[in-house]
Amino acid sequence: MNIKTTLLTLAAGITMTVAAQQPPQLNADNIDQVLKAMTLEEKATLLVGATNQSDAGSGAMVGQTKKLVPGAAGVTAAIPRLGIPMLVLADGPAGVRIDPLREGDNNTYYATGFPVGSTLASTWNTRLVEEVGRAIGNETREYGVDVILGPGVNLHRNPLCGRNFEYYSEDPLLTGRIAAAYICGVQSQGVGTSIKHFAVNSQETDRTRVDERLSKRALRELYLRGFEIAIRESDPWTVMSSYNKINGEYAQESYALLTDILRHDWGFRGMVMTDWTGLRNTAAQVHAGNDLMEPGYENQIEDIINSVKSGKLKESDMDICVRRILELCVRSPKMNGVAFTNKPDLKAHAQVTRQSAAEGMVLLKNSGVLPMHNINKVALFGVNSYDFLHCGCGSGNVNVPYVIDMVKGLKNAGISTTKTLTDIYQKYVEYARVKFEADRETTKWFQMPQFGKVKLPEIEISQRCINETCPEADAAIITIGRQAGEGMDRDIKNEFNLTDLERDMIFRVSDAFRLAGKPVIVILNSGSVVETVSWRDRVDAILMAWQPGEEGGNTVADILTGKVCPSGKLTMTWPVTAFDHPSTANFPQDELSLYSYREMKGWGSPMKGFDYTNHEEDIYVGYRYFDTFGKPVAYPFGFGLSYTSFSYTKPVAKVAGDNVEISVSVKNIGSMEGKEVVQIYVAAPEAGLEKPAKELKSFAKTHSLKPGESETLKMNIPIRDLASYDEQNSQWLVAPGKYTLSVASNINDIRGTATVQLKQYTEKTSDVLSPRDPLNLLKRK
Repeated sequence: MNIKTTLLTLAAGITMTVAAQQPPQLNADNIDQVLKAMTLEEKATLLVGATNQSDAGSGAMVGQTKKLVPGAAGVTAAIPRLGIPMLVLADGPAGVRIDPLREGDNNTYYATGFPVGSTLASTWNTRLVEEVGRAIGNETREYGVDVILGPGVNLHRNPLCGRNFEYYSEDPLLTGRIAAAYICGVQSQGVGTSIKHFAVNSQETDRTRVDERLSKRALRELYLRGFEIAIRESDPWTVMSSYNKINGEYAQESYALLTDILRHDWGFRGMVMTDWTGLRNTAAQVHAGNDLMEPGYENQIEDIINSVKSGKLKESDMDICVRRILELCVRSPKMNGVAFTNKPDLKAHAQVTRQSAAEGMVLLKNSGVLPMHNINKVALFGVNSYDFLHCGCGSGNVNVPYVIDMVKGLKNAGISTTKTLTDIYQKYVEYARVKFEADRETTKWFQMPQFGKVKLPEIEISQRCINETCPEADAAIITIGRQAGEGMDRDIKNEFNLTDLERDMIFRVSDAFRLAGKPVIVILNSGSVVETVSWRDRVDAILMAWQPGEEGGNTVADILTGKVCPSGKLTMTWPVTAFDHPSTANFPQDELSLYSYREMKGWGSPMKGFDYTNHEEDIYVGYRYFDTFGKPVAYPFGFGLSYTSFSYTKPVAKVAGDNVEISVSVKNIGSMEGKEVVQIYVAAPEAGLEKPAKELKSFAKTHSLKPGESETLKMNIPIRDLASYDEQNSQWLVAPGKYTLSVASNINDIRGTATVQLKQYTEKTSDVLSPRDPLNLLKRK
């Protein structure tokens, strides 16, 4: 062998040795190899978000949130040695929540303010919600975000919950279907979602430690069902575990919830992250299947390492969680080299917002004054006419480029407002904003700038001003606003009910304008339910506009003028009073009562509604209670008026394999083009299980029907979806017998029925999460 050959052989050997010593670089085909190459410290680091970590010797790139996407909620840790990228997580779900301005940068980074969850759900239009999801997914990607933290899928157990604006409904089927459409839309853009808050996060008061105590049946049929439907139908990339306890066990530490139910019963394949909290029992969280701790603190890394070394945590449990994060990484835009522009098409997305919000607005009352005709100038009352609320507060807030108020929305539709009244309110709003900023206490969460737009106090308008304004205007429009948000629930006196000042304003305006033969229209600018019975007879029309996003004023004007025919339907019951909901008896009423109670009983004494909440209403949440027990309501579930009318043919139903098929034709018999939502309610045989009178089991929305036009809607109901939960045998049970399917415009407006005979169906589940103590559950008999 000559010298040249020897040198070439040596060089080849050295190259192979060096290559063999190079650590693997993560890709979709070598997750096992990367996992094997990771040190204990690297594994522990990857399981903990990097938002609050300092630079570490493990080689992890940490503390980089502000450098990547300012204002993003959190990041995962990167391990450069192994090619593991840092992923960016941003709040949602009504748009991408990031900082709009960046230090040393003249560009802006505003995101579109889309309609809040209660608005989207009120469209009952899954195709439209998926379109909204695609637009949100596009902005998520274009701003360099990998996962948006939404949708929120908790149930509207009670109208006082501060985050109901983020959530969809009191009904789990509607919740699950709307959530699935949102997730499919977002993830079609190559970015992920985090369905939250898993599970039973039904109140904001003491949310980090409250024990939600409920039956296994209520848990399965109501509080988990929406999550289950969305997960089975849309495969979200991640799930966010909630702060609270469920039957005595923290959700974030519950193997029963995160592994037995989520993964074994439902087949979820993605990653679970915690809601944003600090050090808890990290070993228990990892063992439970909580893969990622957010936002992340160094003491959590230390806790994991020490737990493995002491034997408290198995390294094999940790490896399962590490693998899931690696699987998320290889799906992410960062891993796939997706370039982002920081320039999403905000103009196009504003039109998506305007259209979707219009379909979600619900016309509650109309004595024939809408759509408006021959109305050229209006008297615009209420502070929120001039300071319109586009979304709620907290992590659900979006930093938007603008918000169209009622003045501008009406002006864009060719309708002016009376000068003196407009001047009074606009100058007050300017003053009140400046004063709020001057008085802001930034140590209080609800006054922090990032919390979002607060509701400014209402002001009194004198009777003289009302009387002098009346002759100038063709109509009066009053906007009543309500704001709510993360970390606090609503009170009854001033947030569910109208204040004395607001009610007095309605009465005095109504007296003056109706005496003059001029209509009075109320716009409700709120993400959740408000009381209406005490004042609705004093006005001619009521439009629930919700918190409809940045185009709010334009969208309201579209409905008022008839440019859009209203087709939204309520996704929650509107009670006569807040106390008509049986859950109110166990819901926190007043934060001050907690302190007075503990001062009297001692600070170690647990208090109902704060330290624990008993779900004594059991399965009778929302319409399941009001309909079954015959309790009068202000507006029933599924209610919403239109400018046109629809007739239904007799429905036809049959069993086809594992499904019940039902069809019905809907005809527009009015004089205006519009859409109709058809709702299918099912009454099931009891067979030993007490059941609600009827439950929503399917729905569909027509396309826009012209006068005289018909459409046949065909809906499939999986027989499995007709099951009730049999606690005694830990199974889903479809009892044999006759099932009555009611085709309805709302739960109280049945248009036709059909029946089918079903055989028994069962499906076993994990036998977990039983209540630790007996509950005094509401019973019909």
